[in-house]
Amino acid sequence: MPYIEGFVAAVPTANKDEYVMQARQAADYFKSLGATRVIECWGDDVPKGEVTDFYKAAQVKDDETPIFSWIEYPDRATRDAANKKMREDPEMANMEMPFDGARMFWGGFEQVVNQ
Repeated sequence: MPYIEGFVAAVPTANKDEYVMQARQAADYFKSLGATRVIECWGDDVPKGEVTDFYKAAQVKDDETPIFSWIEYPDRATRDAANKKMREDPEMANMEMPFDGARMFWGGFEQVVNQ
């Protein structure tokens, strides 16, 4: 089954167009490293929870919107190799993101159900 890397972040709502443009460019980059699919989602119906939620997890401010995205790779080895190449890419190190990357979190996930 494919391997998934998921991301959550807080993006200034005013930066939505810039975020979407950069996400499209990043999708091409990820695909050049072996990704088979890139999904970017802009928070639309994201409830606030009592204990935890997207807002608390990413420390979303009043003028920001939570995003959720994932990248699908054929397997974990391809994902690991892609991440290694990204860490070694000087252009990635100098890339300016339209949000606070310090509040982004991510992780790799092995699929257990895919129907």
